[in-house]
Amino acid sequence: MALPHKPPLLPQLARPAKHLPVGPGWAYEPKWDGFRAIAFVDETDVYLQSRSGKPLRRYFPELTFPEGRYILDGEIVLFDAEGRQDFDALGQRIHPAETRINMLAEQTPTTFVAFDLLAVDDESLLGLPQRERRDRLVAFISDPLQLCPTTEDPAEAEPWLEDREGVIAKRQDAKYEPGKRVGMSKIKRVRTIDAVVMGWRPGKEEGTVGSLILGLHDEDGTLRTVGHTSGISRKEKGTLPAKLAPYETGERGAGDPSRWDNARDLEWVELRPELVIEITFDHTSNDRIRHGTKLVRWRDDKKPEECTMDQLKS
Repeated sequence: MALPHKPPLLPQLARPAKHLPVGPGWAYEPKWDGFRAIAFVDETDVYLQSRSGKPLRRYFPELTFPEGRYILDGEIVLFDAEGRQDFDALGQRIHPAETRINMLAEQTPTTFVAFDLLAVDDESLLGLPQRERRDRLVAFISDPLQLCPTTEDPAEAEPWLEDREGVIAKRQDAKYEPGKRVGMSKIKRVRTIDAVVMGWRPGKEEGTVGSLILGLHDEDGTLRTVGHTSGISRKEKGTLPAKLAPYETGERGAGDPSRWDNARDLEWVELRPELVIEITFDHTSNDRIRHGTKLVRWRDDKKPEECTMDQLKS
């Protein structure tokens, strides 16, 4: 490819932050729930690179890019029929069989959401401040690419902490530095729910609890597993086996498959569904808590049947 930069070109990364930074010089974008990707386009030749520098193009043959010579930073996102981002379905697109890839490309097509322009023709834009790169991107973008929204008003960005995956805050005077956590902050959406403790898995150290299996009641009153939390203090991991022992049924549960290997179900010690905990988490997908969970407190004042699935939709 005859471009100013060749793959691998690692994307600029954001530093985690707990609160939205405010003040002059900040711009805000919604955080996406997809695969970070850099697109190298040289006329009809397209190369897609993952965040870690690996090739992605074969998994997303349906993605098309306007002809030209340019490099875009963005996110590959899969929207379901209701317009919601579906990371689980997106993860299924990474498959070794070409026939399955082509089938899924037709059934669950993806979208490339662009949020930075890194090069055009023979010109590298990495040294330009973010504000200028954004202006160039807005003037450059065209169908079928989707332009990432942005705002300089923190009040307009606040709702993204409630109904999106969070916010990416960018310094408008910052140049693009590949692979570095500079000039950007990410503030994840953090939510709280009450969940039933359905079981537990042993920790790495003998005599400890590694994670708690979480359940919520659906509209029919059926208790469903919705994920697990391993965000437990070291001290509590050692005291929990004794606390949970009176509630053990003697059975073993199965389910809550590994995020990366859906064929591998992890066995857990089943408990009577009588204990309730409050947890924080930062993401769900298909009514399952995917990651970022942390145990806040035990809710002795909460009835298990009050722990319902509608909490995940609020």
